[in-house]
Amino acid sequence: MVRHRRLGEIVIESGVITPEILESALKIQRTSGKRLGKILEDMGVVSEGDIASALARQFGFKVVEGFAKYRFPEDLLRLIPKETAQSKLVFPLKQQEKTLYVAMTDPLDKTTQENLAFLTGLRIVPCVTTITSVQAAITKHYFGGIKQACTSWWKVLVVEDQALPRAAVVAALEKEGFSPLQAANGVEGIQVVHQTKPHLILLDTVMPRMDGYEMFRALQEQETTQDIPVIGMSSRCSPEEEAKLLDLGYIDFIPKPINPVRLVARVRRALRLAYGAEAPDED
Repeated sequence: MVRHRRLGEIVIESGVITPEILESALKIQRTSGKRLGKILEDMGVVSEGDIASALARQFGFKVVEGFAKYRFPEDLLRLIPKETAQSKLVFPLKQQEKTLYVAMTDPLDKTTQENLAFLTGLRIVPCVTTITSVQAAITKHYFGGIKQACTSWWKVLVVEDQALPRAAVVAALEKEGFSPLQAANGVEGIQVVHQTKPHLILLDTVMPRMDGYEMFRALQEQETTQDIPVIGMSSRCSPEEEAKLLDLGYIDFIPKPINPVRLVARVRRALRLAYGAEAPDED
């Protein structure tokens, strides 16, 4: 509990949350056993990036994100076994002489740092990162792609105003082990995006209260969301509609009614294209 309270003090001092919000989150933490950061994210009061920025400002950590796209030599990756990387959410960034720079979602975790120092024989310098960034790097560089990695890491937001089609898409994703999120229109979708930072968005083009086109434009206008890949879904399944969406920057298009097999294959393909993972079997 000491570490969690310390994190709480940090986000309060940084102005991210109020003491009242922290107290509510700590009550949930005591009964749920979840990480405090995860609880605050679920409450919609902070994002992964907010926590990383607060830790960086408070302790002078360097913030690292999006590093999955870079190449890392095999001898560097061997310094931290993939089981350790996956369980502790850490990733080796670079070695300089006797110092190893490590991306960590919790740079205050001294026990993990001490264990890594003992394992590698190197001085450990933590760099703060988000869960999204470190999971993408571990998936690509340790597991060779989405197929071998735990798909529950991948958050897929389904934005669809009709309840039955939305439920069908969510069920298909859950069956394959993904972690689906839901929104009934573009306004809700934008809120969920900022709260959860999904890896991929499945977006219906025709909806009330901000349709798919408007939501996509809103995502593209913000630096923090413009790189999230989006698959368009539409009952307007003409070649012209598909070409229009792809020209706008959607990563893919799925015509309605949604076929579950096609859906999962396109989701895996989009994640591979966006995060650099090896192509999974589309079966």
